[in-house]
Amino acid sequence: MSSGLSKSDANRYKEYLRSEIEAASMYKILAQFETDPEKSEIFEQLSQSEVRHARHWSEKLGNPIADVTLHTYTPKLIYIRMVCYLFGPQKILPWLARIESKEIGAYVHEVEGQELVEEERNHARILSRMAMGNPDNQQIQEVWHTRGNGGSVRAAILGINDGLVSNFCLMMGVAGGTTASGNFDFIILAGVAALIAGSLSMATGEYISVRSQKDIYEHQIDMERAELEEWPEEEEEELVLIYRAKGIEESQARVIASALMADPTRALDTMVREELGLNLQNLGSPWLAAISSLLAFALGALIPIIPILFSSG
Repeated sequence: MSSGLSKSDANRYKEYLRSEIEAASMYKILAQFETDPEKSEIFEQLSQSEVRHARHWSEKLGNPIADVTLHTYTPKLIYIRMVCYLFGPQKILPWLARIESKEIGAYVHEVEGQELVEEERNHARILSRMAMGNPDNQQIQEVWHTRGNGGSVRAAILGINDGLVSNFCLMMGVAGGTTASGNFDFIILAGVAALIAGSLSMATGEYISVRSQKDIYEHQIDMERAELEEWPEEEEEELVLIYRAKGIEESQARVIASALMADPTRALDTMVREELGLNLQNLGSPWLAAISSLLAFALGALIPIIPILFSSG
């Protein structure tokens, strides 16, 4: 064990090592049961990738190992063998995708696991595509496009609803307290004050939210750009795996990946779309989000004010 490691770090790294060896063993089983040679080769490569991850953690523990011995008959592996034998590897893919997602969550907060996060995320995406029947690029782009627009529409609807409900309730409360005097000025003043305060609050909150989200996205893109510059061969292999998971033959997938890597801008755009699920041209505008929320809330808050204005003469 490395002398610089604390006991808690060592125990955590041992758990990561065990998990990676088990994952490599699972992919090896899937490769053995898969009848499609292309898919079987993908599972083999995923297994080799997990073996590399296992070596990473063994090195962190101070015990570098050249040959990783895969597990054979643990309870989980026996279950996977039974499912693959009875129903085929396809039935186990959604579960494996969830396992990969859990590993991403663990490594995101692990300093020594940062270099493995993108590869684990790539594994999860490959498994998800295989489980869904290998959707093509156009379908995937449409999903992202819909998700971006849907978020804007949802924010606008919530803004209008918040403005309408909150201002209506406030004005009804003030109206109840001023009924005897018959003075509508207090009601209108309360409504306008709530409109201004609520609109500014919504705009500020939306700006901070979108700005923070955009900062995270830009950081992830910068990390992907650095990986393309420092490890172009590994990134090209990831592209090959992604396109093979979509049903493209290996030779054609390598041609596509090679062509993309020849153009750094296209390569970055593709890796960001495929690995991170982001669109470089649509990361979101904090100012646009803030203005939209302000106007949406103001529109909703104005609705209960209008009848009072007319009724007051």
